[in-house]
Amino acid sequence: MLTAKHITPEELFNTLRNIKVGGTVCHYSLKKCEEFAPLINEINDLKEKKNAVILVHSYVSPEIVYGVGDYVGDSYALSKNAMETKASTIVFSAVRFMGETAKILNPEKDVLLPGALDGCTLADSINATITRKLRKEFPGYTFVCYINTTAEVKAECDVCVTSANVYKVVQNIPNDKIYFLPDKMMGQNLIDEMQRRGVKKDIKYYNGTCAVHIEYDMENIHRIRTEYPEAKIVSHPECKPEVCQNSDFVGSTSQMLDYMVKTKAKEFLMLTECGLSARLQKEFPDKKLVGTCTLCPYMKSNTLEDILRVLKNPRPEDYVRVDPKLIQRAKRCINAMFQYTEAK
Repeated sequence: MLTAKHITPEELFNTLRNIKVGGTVCHYSLKKCEEFAPLINEINDLKEKKNAVILVHSYVSPEIVYGVGDYVGDSYALSKNAMETKASTIVFSAVRFMGETAKILNPEKDVLLPGALDGCTLADSINATITRKLRKEFPGYTFVCYINTTAEVKAECDVCVTSANVYKVVQNIPNDKIYFLPDKMMGQNLIDEMQRRGVKKDIKYYNGTCAVHIEYDMENIHRIRTEYPEAKIVSHPECKPEVCQNSDFVGSTSQMLDYMVKTKAKEFLMLTECGLSARLQKEFPDKKLVGTCTLCPYMKSNTLEDILRVLKNPRPEDYVRVDPKLIQRAKRCINAMFQYTEAK
């Protein structure tokens, strides 16, 4: 087996030096890179020895994204990566519901979570009991759950969606009665988008919110429009409807990044978690960010130290465990997402 290529502190510093977001969390000095490089090299050696792969959401810290990530992206892309990997162990640097999704799609593989905080305000806002109660209250409705839900909630729903495919999936569902959960803001934006497309759907929604995206309001937009009239405003569909309606582009993290790369604009206000701002600064330094972003404490609780620990000496609680019967039911929900997404 080939030994993984080792990175020097200087190489790491050159990779991360343009990133300056999130206060002092994502600022990189050569000294900091001297601390990170040995951890990165040990992790990359270990994952080869243990036939492990590391999936990384764009919202985690840049030293993880660019140091040890084998696949980096949003929920939808990482869900597909989880199915494609031939590794026997998946380390999912994100939050628990994402690790559960990987386990549902790969029940025979070990899935490990390194995050010290594995919660999510959206996923924690609803559970299976509430979902079953809602299904009784709204008979005849197709229950559509955001991927930011637990395995037990997915098992109670008909189809799963991500921020990248929610509009296409809902439009393709033959039923005109939809109950969307748990994100209230995305539910409201879903209604607006279906109306814009001329698609008639009776859409109800739950009242969960994302702690990161709920922070953005029209004041952010008004200020940037005044100070930077040429700037493009890009937002995530978990933002408030009025924010999305007054943005130049709305989409998933991957779609936002793609938009900013392809447009000729040079200045952007990004209304999402700071991890995406870091990716833009690293990968497209000619683009300028204006305004501020918001950190997700759950995503940022992932560290190189914990990734190394779960690879070397995982604790029982580091493993993602989902009951096999629950896996079967939840997988039907996720498979329906792929079916409706790929339908023409």
